[in-house]
Amino acid sequence: MKFLDEAKVYIRSGDGGNGCVAFRREKFIEFGGPSGGNGGRGGNVIIEVADGLNTLIDYRYQQHFKAQKGENGSGSDRHGANGKNIVLKVPLGTQIFDEDRETMIHDFTNVGEKFVLAEGGNGGFGNAHFKTSTNRAPRNANPGQTGEERWIWLRLKLIADAGLVGLPNAGKSTFLSKVSAARPKIADYPFTTLHPQLGVVNADGREFVLADIPGLIEGAHEGVGLGDRFLAHVERCRVLLHLVDATCEHAGKAYKTVRAELDAYGGLLTDKIEIVALNKIDAVEPDELKKQKDRLKRAAKKTPLLLSGVTGDGVKEALRALVEVIGEAPVSTKAKSAAEAEPWSV
Repeated sequence: MKFLDEAKVYIRSGDGGNGCVAFRREKFIEFGGPSGGNGGRGGNVIIEVADGLNTLIDYRYQQHFKAQKGENGSGSDRHGANGKNIVLKVPLGTQIFDEDRETMIHDFTNVGEKFVLAEGGNGGFGNAHFKTSTNRAPRNANPGQTGEERWIWLRLKLIADAGLVGLPNAGKSTFLSKVSAARPKIADYPFTTLHPQLGVVNADGREFVLADIPGLIEGAHEGVGLGDRFLAHVERCRVLLHLVDATCEHAGKAYKTVRAELDAYGGLLTDKIEIVALNKIDAVEPDELKKQKDRLKRAAKKTPLLLSGVTGDGVKEALRALVEVIGEAPVSTKAKSAAEAEPWSV
C-alpha cells in the first residue's frame, strides 16, 4: 500500500426534496382540503476516524463525494424520505483544511470521532403545511434547500510518541528495524526512505510508537531533496531522537544542518525535547569517535549518547531516555494498532 498523506476532495451534501401541492379528491368527501407532503432532508457529509487506517490512499482514486438528495413530498400527506448520509473514513491524525490550504476546519485526534462537514438541505413544506383557519386551500409549496458544496484538503499527520530525525544515511531506518517489528527498506545510498515509517517499540515493559522521517538536507525548507513536507508527521511527537552519523565529515555541522531546517520549518519543532545520539560508532576508530563526540557535544550543548543500530550497542539506553520523556501515558495508544499493521513496510 502506498503512503499518501495529502488529498484534495470535493464534497456535496444532498439537496432537500420539494414540497408537494395536492388535494384530497375522494368521491364522498366534500371540500377534502390540501394533502401535499413535505420533502425529505438531504443527506449530510460526515467524516469519521476509522481504526486501522493510516494513509489517505483511498482518496487518490476517488475525489468526488455526494450525499443523497431528499425525496419529494407527495399527495395523501406523504412526506419524502430523507437522503442517506455519506461517511468518509480517514485515519487518526487527519486534519481538514479549506481550499486555501491554510484555514483549518477540524483536527481529528480520537478514534471514532465524527465531524459533520456539510449539512444536507432542508426539505420544502407541502401545501398541507400552510393550511390555516382562513386559508383552507393553499396552492403553494416550498422547494427544498440546496446542499452545501466545497473543495477541501485532507492532510494526515501521523500520531507517534517519538520521532527520528537526521540527515540521510544517519541510520534511522536501521535503528527502527532494530527496536521494532517494522521492516523499512535499508540501503547505503541517500534517501532510501521515501515515506514515513512507524514501529511499536517495547522498552522495559513500556510500549510507544516511533516514527522514522525521511532525511533532511540543507535547503529542505526550500524544497531541496525531499523537502520538509514530512516534518508535519513529527509535530505531534513528545520527543525527538536526533541521530548523527559518526562516519560523516563533521558531526557538529551535520547536527546544525538539521537543526537549521527544523527552525526554518517552524511548527514548534525546535521547542520539543531532543535527545542527541551519535550513531554508527562501530564503523569508526576510537580516536575519530572521540573527535566526533566532542564536535557534536559543542554543537548540541549536551553530551550525546553513543550507539550502533547494527550491533545494538547503546540502543537500550536511547530507548530508556525516550521512555523517560514520554512518561506513563503515551499520546498515541490508538496509533499502536496502525503501526503494528506495517501498512507501508516491505
